[in-house]
Amino acid sequence: MRKFLAVLLLLALAGCETNPVTGRKQFIVVSEDEAIAASSQAYVQMLQPYQQKGQLDNNPAITARIVAITERLIPPAIAYRPETKDWQWSVKVIDDPKTVNAWCMAGGKMAFYTGLIVALKPTDDEIAQVMGHEIAHALSKHQAEKMSRAMATQLGVNAIAIVTDARYAQMAQQAAAAAATVALDLPNSREAESEADRIGIELAAKAGYDPKAAVTLWQKMAQVSGGGGKSDFLSTHPAPEKRMEALAALGPQMMPYYEDKAPRPVYKLKPQPLTAPAQPAK
Repeated sequence: MRKFLAVLLLLALAGCETNPVTGRKQFIVVSEDEAIAASSQAYVQMLQPYQQKGQLDNNPAITARIVAITERLIPPAIAYRPETKDWQWSVKVIDDPKTVNAWCMAGGKMAFYTGLIVALKPTDDEIAQVMGHEIAHALSKHQAEKMSRAMATQLGVNAIAIVTDARYAQMAQQAAAAAATVALDLPNSREAESEADRIGIELAAKAGYDPKAAVTLWQKMAQVSGGGGKSDFLSTHPAPEKRMEALAALGPQMMPYYEDKAPRPVYKLKPQPLTAPAQPAK
């Protein structure tokens, strides 16, 4: 018990970092590099079952649409944090008409579920708001923050403790990948959601997408929720009325970015095989 409490104390003392975009203090015991490595493994583990069932990028038109929108969002994201140009950015479209969801892991690993299109029938501007919001979570280290919460539990502390022993390196990596997966299902804090809203609407506007779509998107989300539909996105991104009011207030501030006539840069995503990263030597 003493060792457990001592580890918790060390976590609390060492776990305070500053958000690289907003300056907010965050509880983070999983470094961004560790979160990115764990996410690379979790990404493959999560998507391979869909690939095996032929449910990954199986509609060329939908895939091309999502990729084209995402490729316009990445340049303003890199402008926020230039070091992210070295991320292995990727987006995959999951053919799951019943799941209304999208996410972006640490390091720019993204997924978009076709249920969003089925349920919302979104415009490109609204899809840009979804993806911009998710990219904003990655820019702000929100997954590392949620992984830290997940790993600061009894099981998490045990996993962290064995990291110091090289014999358990593979087990530790598997635990981190599991934490990366769990983090996707954890709700973001109110502060994190506000950050992602603020950054996401700006990314979309700078990419040439209408800021007013942020409000219409959440109006549609509210209708899906009210109709009893399954929305994993809403389970981790609750949409109170005040949130829509805040986005509406941000809209006029974003219009100059949207109306800018300068060329919109595009980041060409490179095809990446869905293979697991190399495991550490035993």
